[in-house]
Amino acid sequence: MKKYSLTRRSFISKTSLGIAGTAIASNFSFASPANSLKSSKEPAILGGSAIRENDWPKWPIWNPETDEKQLINTIRKGIWSRNSIVTEFENKWAKALGAKRSLLTTNGTHALITTLKMLDIGPGDEVLTTPYTFIATIDAILLCNAMPVFVDVDPQTFQIDPAKMEEKITSKTRAILPVHILGLPADMGQIMDIAQKHNLIVVEDACQAHFAEIKGKKVGTIGHAGCFSFQNSKNLSIGEGGAIVSDDDNFMDRAYSFHNFGRPYGSVVGDVAGHYVMVGTKCRSTEYQAAIGIAQLARLEEQTEKRNKNAAYLKSQIKDIPGILPYRLYKDVTRATFHLFPFLYKKEQFQNLSRDKFLKALKAEGIPCTSGYTPLNDMPYLEDALSSRVFQAIYPKEKLDFNQYVEDNKCPANDQLCKEAVWLPQSVLLGTKRDMDDIAEAVAKVQKYAGEIKRKS
Repeated sequence: MKKYSLTRRSFISKTSLGIAGTAIASNFSFASPANSLKSSKEPAILGGSAIRENDWPKWPIWNPETDEKQLINTIRKGIWSRNSIVTEFENKWAKALGAKRSLLTTNGTHALITTLKMLDIGPGDEVLTTPYTFIATIDAILLCNAMPVFVDVDPQTFQIDPAKMEEKITSKTRAILPVHILGLPADMGQIMDIAQKHNLIVVEDACQAHFAEIKGKKVGTIGHAGCFSFQNSKNLSIGEGGAIVSDDDNFMDRAYSFHNFGRPYGSVVGDVAGHYVMVGTKCRSTEYQAAIGIAQLARLEEQTEKRNKNAAYLKSQIKDIPGILPYRLYKDVTRATFHLFPFLYKKEQFQNLSRDKFLKALKAEGIPCTSGYTPLNDMPYLEDALSSRVFQAIYPKEKLDFNQYVEDNKCPANDQLCKEAVWLPQSVLLGTKRDMDDIAEAVAKVQKYAGEIKRKS
């Protein structure tokens, strides 16, 4: 039987590492406690022994000895709405990214909405973006009453494909919203060249890409502004939270004003007491959220390095398994962050075993995994937006035909990607090298017995 040393168990218990949180955790399931390593003749899904126990690192991490002092002091102080602790986090986050300024918001979605609005993206504008992302990216565009235009992806990198971008640019195009999805950087060199050529604004959705780098420069600091999320599953977790970063003082002053009911701030002048100089909202963070963020930020660099090392090792162990195509990074990427570890599953080389059965077989071996996103470019929410009173008032009738919109925004490469992608959560990459071996062994085991699994499961 497989034996786990006291040292390994103590390490896992002590560090409280774990699988990804609320956004995707419901998609991950596990087998019952396992038995042997490299001793089962059959896959667990067929009644054999699973490769490992459900003892993956836990997420998020909370260390009472180092993390609670500032949080407790903040709570006891009784000043819980935005104040000095929020400012402290903003300064530390900006410095960590190499940005001039940062603004903490309630979540990454509101970071995106605030950014687009303060860059004057609105009614009649078209925004190029990817169909392979979380719904918040598209919601932010629609909630600014702008029109999302979907650009197909490069399946090997999981990113928006700049080679397919210019054909989508029209006289109405105002901005590009690339997403560094899964913590893998988009091809910002080409994207910025296209933006400069066509005089377009670039807003980076870096909500999953904390500390990722292109040519040593942190993503989120390359475009006009960058947006981050600190939701529970993210590599820096506050539970809920988001941030905007930029070097543009005027833009950041406007964003601050907008997130604080439209009150004057900095270059947005006016009498602060009781005066409102723009239409704004309230998406301020709290002091105790910022205190949690400061504690999490202290270990983000070390965690990012560990994820990268384990991801590179895991990739080396599975890349030669027939039917498994791990992610590819663009040549200018100097660091990814692996909010998720993705690969493509080619069922043709697994004796046509369906992806669903492949995932079930992996989970039976004790490996957390999911299939990831489904296409966003033909869903009912878009028809809801196009048929809304506000869109009906803004856009010509031909722009609001849902069937024609879907036809114009087809992304066949993304459709295929959504059928083949497999994700592993970021927290498994905080494990050991042996943990990575377990994942690779499980994939190889399913590959070997694919035909039998297909027939019997």
